[in-house]
Amino acid sequence: MTDTAAATVSQTPEEQLAYFHSRRELAVVQPQGSLALTTTQVIDTPQTVWGVPGTWAPLPEGESGVSLTAEASDGIQVDGQLVDGTVSVRGRDSAEPSNIRFSDTVSGFVIAQEGGFYAVRVWDAQSEAIQEFGGIDAFDYDPSWVITADWSVNPEGTTMGFEHLKSDGQTREEVVPGRITFTRDGVDYDLAAFKSGRALQLVFADSTNGDSTYSVGRFLFVAPNADGTITLDFNRAILPPCAFSYAFNCPLPPKQNRFPFAIEAGEKNAVKKDGSLLH
Repeated sequence: MTDTAAATVSQTPEEQLAYFHSRRELAVVQPQGSLALTTTQVIDTPQTVWGVPGTWAPLPEGESGVSLTAEASDGIQVDGQLVDGTVSVRGRDSAEPSNIRFSDTVSGFVIAQEGGFYAVRVWDAQSEAIQEFGGIDAFDYDPSWVITADWSVNPEGTTMGFEHLKSDGQTREEVVPGRITFTRDGVDYDLAAFKSGRALQLVFADSTNGDSTYSVGRFLFVAPNADGTITLDFNRAILPPCAFSYAFNCPLPPKQNRFPFAIEAGEKNAVKKDGSLLH
């Protein structure tokens, strides 16, 4: 066992959570952390993008990314090359996505959107939100919010529509690999979590939202255990990216993931240095 692993094992749950929390606060202030995102702009016609130079336009249908036209004096680099004319900027769905650099502190990339369009995302390592950030307010560790639930696998290809904050009621189909079920206070719950890399992302709401926690809801990333259970440690519930920047379009909790009780565990809100809410 490594020294790091041994140290982790010897830590109390409270100490482990404190470390998790410190890493979260560090992550959101990174050059492309949640607090650095200033713009997400869909490119459906030739246009300028707020806050950065150049003219951006859609590429022909079926091609990943967008077109960028700029002069050398604009100082934009795509994949390390200064742009002087028109270039294609590949999206993150490409096998070789492009990276954009506008200055020493401002960067960007292109993401795929619904309907075949692409959007430019702009990140500022010295954003106003980073300058104002004071921390992530969170509940103290509570062992009663570590719940062992049952896990059952769905038929391959099972999907579910998730509404997003800025999608005007439209839903996006996400792969839901299985069912998470448990009983609390005599009530059965059957939760939907969608695939996120090698983990499952549970988007949930509870009666603290808009009171002591962020109004939109919170996230919990989990993974099934080998014995057919799944551990829901709500002490590790985190704020969605839209709690840090309005330029994110976060998924909303589906009906079955909306708890009628207060989950007083996990992150509460992003706060400024003076203790007031960031958003």
